Amino acid sequence: KVATIAIPSAPTTASISQTTAIKPQIARLTSVDLLRGVVMVIMALDHTRDFFTYLRFQPEDLSQTYGALFLTRVITHYCAPVFSLLAGTGAFLATRRGKTVSEISRYFWTRGLWLVFLEMTVVGFAWTFQLPFRKGAVIWALGWSMVAMSLIVRLPMRWIATLGIGIIAGHNLLDGVSPNSLGWFGGIWTILHVRDTFWIKQPIFGLFIMYPLLPWIGVMACGYALGPLLLRPDRKKLFFRIGLVLTIAFLVLRGINLYGNGTAGYPFSIGPWHTQSSGILTLISFFNTQKYPPSLDYLLMTLGPALMVLAWFERVNAEKGLARAVLVYGRVPMFYYILHIYLIHIMAFVVALLFHQPATWILHGAYVYHAAPDGYGHGLPFIYLMWITVVAILYLPCRWYMNFKKEHRDWNWLSYL
Repeated sequence: KVATIAIPSAPTTASISQTTAIKPQIARLTSVDLLRGVVMVIMALDHTRDFFTYLRFQPEDLSQTYGALFLTRVITHYCAPVFSLLAGTGAFLATRRGKTVSEISRYFWTRGLWLVFLEMTVVGFAWTFQLPFRKGAVIWALGWSMVAMSLIVRLPMRWIATLGIGIIAGHNLLDGVSPNSLGWFGGIWTILHVRDTFWIKQPIFGLFIMYPLLPWIGVMACGYALGPLLLRPDRKKLFFRIGLVLTIAFLVLRGINLYGNGTAGYPFSIGPWHTQSSGILTLISFFNTQKYPPSLDYLLMTLGPALMVLAWFERVNAEKGLARAVLVYGRVPMFYYILHIYLIHIMAFVVALLFHQPATWILHGAYVYHAAPDGYGHGLPFIYLMWITVVAILYLPCRWYMNFKKEHRDWNWLSYL
C-alpha cells in the first residue's frame, strides 16, 4: 500500500479575509489622542477658575457676566462631551486591536463600576478633602454610561448609532416629566434626566445629581458608532463634514428658538436665547446652552466643532512642538484627571496662605460645599497663570506614566487608570 500524506492546503483568500476581519491590528490614532489631550488641558482651566475665583456669581448669569469670563467658561464646555464621545470611540478601536465584543462589554462594565467607585472615593476626596462625597459628577456619569454601554455594544452597529442619535436628539422632549409625577420611579428619573437630589434616606443623606445619565449614554453610544469611520482612508473628510453639519444644525436650531435647550436644570442656561442690552450679551445668550443635563443645543454646539478639529488633527505633526506635549495628556487622561484636581486644590490652599486670605474653608469642602468667604480669590489673569502652572507641573508625571504603560502593555489593569 502506498502511504498517503496529508499536506495542509494553503489558506484561501476567503479564510484570510475572515481572520483579518475578526482581529485586524491598527496603531493608535494620534488625532484621537490629540483631541483628548486638548480637552484635558482646557478642562483644568475651568477647575482652576472654580477654586481660585473671587467672583460670587456664575459665568452663565447674564445679569452679571462679561465677555472674557463667559469665554473662559464656554470653551471648557467641550471637555465632557468630547471625553464621553472618545470613550466610546476608543472602545470600538480596541475591537480592531484584537478584543472581542464580549471582552469590550466586560471592560465597559468593570471599568464603569471602577469609575463610579473612584468618583465616590479618590476623586470625591480630591474635590472636597472630605468623605463621603455627595455628588454625582462627570466621572460618575461616565462610569454608569459605560455600564449601560456594556449591554449596548452587543447590538448591531446600526442600532447603536440609531439609539445614540435618538437619545441626543429626542431627550429634551422629556424635559417636562417631573420626578414627583412618577411615584417610586421618581428617584430613578432624577438619576437619568434631572439635575436634583436623589435621596437615599430623606432628609438625612442624598446624592446631588450634577450629571444626569441619559444624554451622556447617547453621546458614548454615538462615539462607539463613529469608530468604524476612523478606519476609513477618507476619515478626515468624513469627520469634517459631519462636524460641519452638526455645527450648522446648532446654529439653525438655536436660531429658531423652538426646541433643544431644555426647560429644567441649571437656572442660567435654560430655554431660548433673547436679545440683550448689548451685542456681547446677546451673543452670550445665544451660546449659553444648558449643560446640566446636556441639551441638544449644547451637544451640537460642542461635538460639531470637536469633530472638525479631529479632522484637522489628522494632518498635525505630533512628533514635535506643543502637539507632542498635549499628546502626553491625551494618552493618560484618567491619571491626569485625578492628579490635576489634587494639585489645584492644594495650590488653592497654599496660595491663600501666601496671600493672607481665608484658607481653612478650602480644607473642609472648598467651593463644592461652601460659598467662598469675603476676601478670598483672584481675577482672571491670575487664574490663567495658575492654570498654566498646573498643566506644566503635570507634564513630567504624565509622561512618566505614559511611558510606564507602554513598557507594561501586558499589565491589563493599567487600562483602568
